[in-house]
Parts: sequence; C-alpha cells; structure tokens
Amino acid sequence: MDSTLAQFSETTSTDAFTLQNSKLLKVRLEAVTIQAKIGSMVAYQGDVKFEHAGSGGMSRMLKKAVSGEGAELMKVTGHGEVFLADAAQDIHLIHLEDDKITCNGAHVLAFDAGIDWDIERVKDAGSAVAGGMTNLSLKGTGWVAVVTDGPPVRLDVETAPTFADAQAAIVWSSGVSTSVKTDVNLKSLIGKSSGETLQIAFSGAGWVLIQPSEGVPAGSPLAGGIGKMLRG
Repeated sequence: MDSTLAQFSETTSTDAFTLQNSKLLKVRLEAVTIQAKIGSMVAYQGDVKFEHAGSGGMSRMLKKAVSGEGAELMKVTGHGEVFLADAAQDIHLIHLEDDKITCNGAHVLAFDAGIDWDIERVKDAGSAVAGGMTNLSLKGTGWVAVVTDGPPVRLDVETAPTFADAQAAIVWSSGVSTSVKTDVNLKSLIGKSSGETLQIAFSGAGWVLIQPSEGVPAGSPLAGGIGKMLRG
C-alpha cells in the first residue's frame, strides 16, 4: 500500500461503536443492532440491511404528529460493519449505563436499538413557541452517537444559572430540567431587541453539551425548526 495512505487506515476495535476520525463512525453489527439517521450511511462491508425504523408505537406516533418532529430513523441489522456520518459534522460517543440523556433530536446520529426513546416537551415551551419545543430522550444501556457543528463544551449546570440558544444545546444529562426563557427586557437599542429573544434555561444537577454554532447546516432537519427529529 502507498505509504502516503497509511494515515487513512481503518481503526480496528472490539467495541461496537468506534470513531474512525472526528467525523466518521464505524459500527460493528455483530455486536449490536442500531437505529441511525436516514441518509447517514456512507459505506458498509458485509451483509447489512436497512429498513425504516417506524414510529415505535401509537403513543410516540401521536407525539410525533402533534410536535411535528422531522428526521427519520432507519434500523440497521446484519453481519458486518457500517460507516456513518452527517454532513462532516463532529461525532461524539456517549455510553449510557442504565441512564438517560435528552438530545436535540436533529443531532442524534445513531444509537443501540435496545435503548428506548421518547419525545419530551420543554417546560413552558407551548406558551413561548408556536407548536411548542420538543427533544428526544434516550434511556437504557448502550452507545449513543451525536453530532455537533464544531467542537462542543460541557457546562456544569449545578454551579451557575445556565442558558443556551435552542439550536446550540445538543444533549444534557438525566438530572437536568429545562424551561424556556424569553428576552422581554434586554434592549440593545431603543425599539430593538438584543436578538437573543429565546433561550433554554437549564437547572438541576448535571451537565449540558453546547456546540459553538447557532447555524443550520444545509439540508439539516433543523432547517424546519427546533426539534425536527423523527418523522414517519
């Protein structure tokens, strides 16, 4: 092999989820069956099958219909390895041990099929945003892969009052509660708002992961609004 290509050699591991680099994830299907964002497969080796994951029951189907959640999931099964990516965004792995996290659903790349998911509404969001504001909760044991637009920072919610732009908050731990904070008093100029009129307030004991961007990648489900996650 050309020595100049050695830097791109596949990373091997016995783990089910392995980062090949900061933007590419490999999943060994012998170890797990997964659910992944539709369109995130960039390559696979072996006997791999892809099918629509569905809504996961009547209750979640109704929540999706009411909340208008958007990004579809696919179920990936078989024997082999599948490589996943999403618009060259940074990928981060979180391993749950009988625990729960809540995610901005558009930033969920993949998770073990054994992890249970549901749709949750941010407290007071219905009165602040047309249609409310919802996110994806993931509970159980296994791997979760999330993507960010740039390298994120983890903030300790317990140490100080914590607020974030709704599109910058990616994932937060089980001990954290959320509510909506609206900017009704901050004025940068007479008759003009600060431009930061809506934030998510975080409280409790735990952490929140914040990406360094409020932007919306081209083609991202976020283009349709906050919480566009699981259509179909």
